[in-house]
Amino acid sequence: MEYLTITELTRMFNVSSRMIRYYEKMGLMESSRKENYAYRIYDEAAVKRLQQIIILRKLRIPLKEIGVILNDMEQREALRIMEENICKLDEEIDALNTIREILNVFVIRLNESVCERIRLDFLDDTELTAMIKILKGAKTNMKEEHSAEQLNNASEIIHRLTDRDVRILYFPPMTVFSIHCVSDSPENDCHTHLKKFIKESKLWEIKPDFRIFGFNNDTPDCHGYEIWVTVPENMEEKEPFIKKQIPQGLYGAYMIPFGAFEEWQWLYEWAAASSEYDLDWRAPENMMGGMLEEHIRNSLNNFDGENNGMNQLDLLIPIRRKGAVNINLYV
Repeated sequence: MEYLTITELTRMFNVSSRMIRYYEKMGLMESSRKENYAYRIYDEAAVKRLQQIIILRKLRIPLKEIGVILNDMEQREALRIMEENICKLDEEIDALNTIREILNVFVIRLNESVCERIRLDFLDDTELTAMIKILKGAKTNMKEEHSAEQLNNASEIIHRLTDRDVRILYFPPMTVFSIHCVSDSPENDCHTHLKKFIKESKLWEIKPDFRIFGFNNDTPDCHGYEIWVTVPENMEEKEPFIKKQIPQGLYGAYMIPFGAFEEWQWLYEWAAASSEYDLDWRAPENMMGGMLEEHIRNSLNNFDGENNGMNQLDLLIPIRRKGAVNINLYV
């Protein structure tokens, strides 16, 4: 098998380059370098490892536990993790079966009341409590063999976001300082510049509510990342940052733990299927069409930790109400 570039790998598995780089950072997979070639390449072992990670993620195994499973030669820990996840799923299945049975009882009672033209107080607390007590959560029998297609379908259903999962945010016009880095680790390079700027300027004092956004900004030959930090409108530009004005707009927001970048797909599918909002792709195209990652800070000025003072992200996808027109551009 020939070596693959990260771009070829992302196309093969329909994942982002940022996700692959994060898996590498966690030690879940490795890349290598070819002589006289500046960028990362991936051999057959790395491709197989990525495939394994994707399958385990579809089975709802957390990344930290995936690392244990993949490095467990005796497979004892893998067995323990799988059994624990089955127990968790059994609890969820029992709870969902109970809810379904209660809803079935409500439907039967409501059908009777509609036919007899009698209004039923079907949410009476005493009656509901009594029904919950007598119901038993039925176990679901699972076949021993399932196809990859069935796994994909199940994963899509489980991970389908609803309107309850996504917050709708309005962003007012904002002034930001922008830094764009292109390298093997552009996110880390951006954060190095960002931490230096924040500490030297004591940004938390002059703008306590400052916010940090990032997005992939690749070049044709290398990986890139760009970070924005909001600053006072009258603040003078400081190298190597570029001052930009961000227009107002609506975003669908979905919070993830740091590293769960595959959940971008869930948010995109929610927006594409929304009956109330349209996707509102924004220029320039190289900034993911306006999709942003807001880096949620642990504290006002903690930027020394493993994740640069952050442990979660808000994924932000640009939207507009159906029928509305948005002509805002980034400057």
